Order: sequence, then C-alpha cells, then structure tokens
Amino acid sequence: MAAADDMSDADNWTGGFYEVILVLGAADDARLDRAVRSLWRAAGVRECRVGPGLVDVEPGAAAFEVDGHLLGTLTLPSGERVVCGGYSMRYEDVVTLELYLPLGALARLDERIGGYPFDKRSGVESLVWRAPLDRWLAEVAVAVHADVPFQRAVIGFEVDEDTDIAAEVRWAAVLLPGPEGMDYRPATR
Repeated sequence: MAAADDMSDADNWTGGFYEVILVLGAADDARLDRAVRSLWRAAGVRECRVGPGLVDVEPGAAAFEVDGHLLGTLTLPSGERVVCGGYSMRYEDVVTLELYLPLGALARLDERIGGYPFDKRSGVESLVWRAPLDRWLAEVAVAVHADVPFQRAVIGFEVDEDTDIAAEVRWAAVLLPGPEGMDYRPATR
C-alpha cells in the first residue's frame, strides 16, 4: 500500500486540497515569516521542502520565493502521517497563509473521503469525517493566532478567504477572533 506521507508520490498530491486559510491582514514580510514558522510548529509539520527536488529549507516567508509552495508531512489527530503544503498569496495589500492537505493523500487514509467533493457522498454526510478535521485545523489556527493575530480563518475544500462568514449554510468552517476569544463556526453542509 502506498504511503500517504511520501512527498515524492505524485498521487498523494491529487484531488485538490483541504485547507485552512489564515487572513493575516496588511502585507508585512516579517509578520508572514513569523506566521509561517508558527503554523509549521502548531501543526507539527516535519520538514520544509521546496521544488521538484524537495530541497530542504527553513520554514518562513523567504522559502516561498524558491518555488511558491512549502511541502512537508504532519501527523493527523488519528496518528496517521500525511503530506501537507503551505502557500501564501497577496492581493490588494492583504496577505493570506494556507496550510493544505491533499485529498489524494487523505483518501489513502480514509475511504469515506472517496471523490469528495464531487461524488454522491459529498453532502452533509461528509461532515462525519470533515468536522473532526475542521476542528483540528481550527485548533492549529488558534495556536497561530496566539503568536501572530490574524483577521479570520476559513477551513474547507479549496476555500476562498472571502467566504461569507455570516451565512447560515456554508461549506466552510470559519474562525473569527472576538472579545471573548476565538469564535468557531462549523461548516453546515
């Protein structure tokens, strides 16, 4: 059986990405650098590699300049290891930071994932496996927020940082800083 934590296995990187996006706010390389290091630490990511040769680099803002994506492996709450990646984007002077888990690798660990989000099991029933993953990614985001406060986090399949956070029905989970701590709003479909 193929290993879900083999970074050189192209099949692990297929199927799209399940992710948490941290909307950091105004562009600031020093802040992004701190956030990348905090995210890698909070998620327990081992390694930080870039490029087709999987060259070892230090996690941080400068590493994105090498290939655009940072690659590593982490241990899920289930105890299973999986490949993961990181990506940062800037638009209109706002910086986002993403940690993603490829569905190709996740599907090797859990048959319920199947062809999510494109098969018949991708509706509300997918919350059975998604909700615990969402919660764990939210916990990672809360740990990062303690180091590097951010505006909001969005969790789900190839989510958009502009997800309607007030919607009653949403495919993505949302995490918002509030006066009494972090407000977690789970996905509802």
